[in-house]
Amino acid sequence: MALEGRLEADVSSNGGAEAVRFEFAVTNAGTDPVELRFSDACKAEFVVEDEGREVWRYTDGRMFAQMISSERIAPDETATYEAEWEEPRSGEYTAVAELRAQEGSCEARTELSIQ
Repeated sequence: MALEGRLEADVSSNGGAEAVRFEFAVTNAGTDPVELRFSDACKAEFVVEDEGREVWRYTDGRMFAQMISSERIAPDETATYEAEWEEPRSGEYTAVAELRAQEGSCEARTELSIQ
C-alpha cells in the first residue's frame, strides 16, 4: 500500500476570531486500488504541537458515530479530510495529521505560524 499524505494549514481571521483550517490529502501512489476501513466517523486525527508538546487535538472532547465504513482510493486518486482549530493561541507550531484507517497508515506534517 503506497499512500502519500500532504497537510495544509490555512490561518484565517474572521471578524476578529482566528481559526486554522487543516486539509489532509491522502493520495494512492500505488498501482492498485486501496480499500481503507474505519471503525468510526473520524477518519483522520489532527494534532498541533509546540516543540513536541501537544497543545490541541481534534478528537479531544468530541464524540464520533461508532460505525464501520470503508473508502476506496483508486491509483492516483486523492481523499481529503478536514478539521478546524478555533481560537488558536499565537505561536510557532507543527501540525500533524494521521489517517485513522484500521490498516494502512499515512501521516503528514506542516509548520504554521499564528500571529
